[in-house]
Amino acid sequence: MAASESGGKITYFVVASCVMAAMGGVIFGYDIGVSGGVMSMGPFLKRFFPKVYELQEEDRIRRSSNNKNHYCLFNSQLLTSFTSSLYVSGFIACLFASSVTRSFGRKPSIFLGGVAFLAGSALGGFAQNVAMLLVARLLLGVGVGFANQSVPLYLSEMAPARYRGAISNGFQLCIGIGFLTANFTNYETQKLKGGWRISLATAAIPASILTLGSFFLPETPNSIIQTTGDVRKAELMLRRIRGTNDVQDELTDLVAASSESNSNANAHQMFTKLLRRKYRPELVMAFAIPFFQQVTGINVVAFYAPVLFRTVGFGESGSLMSTLVTGIVGTASTLLSMLVVDRIGRKTLFLIGGLQMLVSQVIIGVIIMVAEVHDGVIGEGYGYAVVVLVCVYVAGFGCSWGPLGWLVPSEIFPLEIRSAAQSVTVAVSFVFTFAVAQSVPPMLCKFRAGIFFFYGGWVVVMTVAVQLFLPETKNVPIEKVAALWEKHWFWRKMTRKRDIQETDILGSS
Repeated sequence: MAASESGGKITYFVVASCVMAAMGGVIFGYDIGVSGGVMSMGPFLKRFFPKVYELQEEDRIRRSSNNKNHYCLFNSQLLTSFTSSLYVSGFIACLFASSVTRSFGRKPSIFLGGVAFLAGSALGGFAQNVAMLLVARLLLGVGVGFANQSVPLYLSEMAPARYRGAISNGFQLCIGIGFLTANFTNYETQKLKGGWRISLATAAIPASILTLGSFFLPETPNSIIQTTGDVRKAELMLRRIRGTNDVQDELTDLVAASSESNSNANAHQMFTKLLRRKYRPELVMAFAIPFFQQVTGINVVAFYAPVLFRTVGFGESGSLMSTLVTGIVGTASTLLSMLVVDRIGRKTLFLIGGLQMLVSQVIIGVIIMVAEVHDGVIGEGYGYAVVVLVCVYVAGFGCSWGPLGWLVPSEIFPLEIRSAAQSVTVAVSFVFTFAVAQSVPPMLCKFRAGIFFFYGGWVVVMTVAVQLFLPETKNVPIEKVAALWEKHWFWRKMTRKRDIQETDILGSS
């Protein structure tokens, strides 16, 4: 580890900056929670999706031991478009965000994300028809696209190497906090007249904090060098955020990394550079990690937990309370991950979380299958068991693929491709989030318990893949991570010698 980083410490300046930037995670998490919550609110469905509301009311009246149609109640493409439309605009926005982040810095991208999300939350709260609702979702998507592209980069670049895991995992912690806040808001507003409006509009609070706070954020030393070439300014910033004057080694690494980068390159050139053979491992991971994160099945819970809990026998209030409980569990597990990730490493957490998610998913699927065969519908006792197992699953995700799905991509890309590669990561995430959001209702309708076995199978694949193909990056300075691929048993066969020195690296593949 470079002396500059080993002598660095967590300063109040870094903490304050990262907390403010991580509000980008809060807006993302709040949106995930609130969109699922309002879909279980009768008044919201009655106003915007009356056919779904009518089916739900009929099912409530006619539910009997031989009625299994409740699995298909929410199988409406218009309703799923409410959830997934955000990811269409988010996908497009994150690609534009790459150029902004690279050419103008991380701060402008964070600011634009806050502004767009603020506009979307205001429009959503005052929506009068489905068209207004969908336009609001598209604006929210632009905000999330810019925030998700820039905030993880910002956090990883501000953090000292030995604390990078904890600080970068703060993004997922903030997603959890936003999700939990949305669930609490949904629970408190469900009985109010127009309570869904309050839930949707309250997203403006964290968006306002992010927007105003972005004016006070310092730019990262990496971005200063990349956008201005002002080494002296970057050195002063590095001294301030590290809390020491001994930053020469780290500064040398940043300047060397920047020399590989052409800040005047256009978007096409940046993405073309990603296709070079020397960046093959990073490109594969830029696709694989966000894909795996989405096929864990987390969005079955995140988007449709209230719907799922209503399906297994809870009422509107009970389903929202159950979702609130799972939100608390997820946030607590992410906090635990922050505390241990730089001690036990990324791959260990991937393994622990993967096993936990697999076991809970399989048992949930078995319970639903057995309960349906025996009773025809899910009884209350089975429902409580499902809630407990969902909490176990969420805890597994919260300590592994939740935070690490953002942390690992933000730290494995060299500076010269970092912005473009992060855009690819976010874009892939949005594409498959959209696919999952669109596919879960019809899959739940058709496969019922089988949906948990489907996602459980993917958990097996991703857990094995990470253990075999991802190098361990704990305690490795961010500008030296690239050299790890040459030491890896698989990737060293297809990567040529990196120009970055391999000395003083702590960690192994």
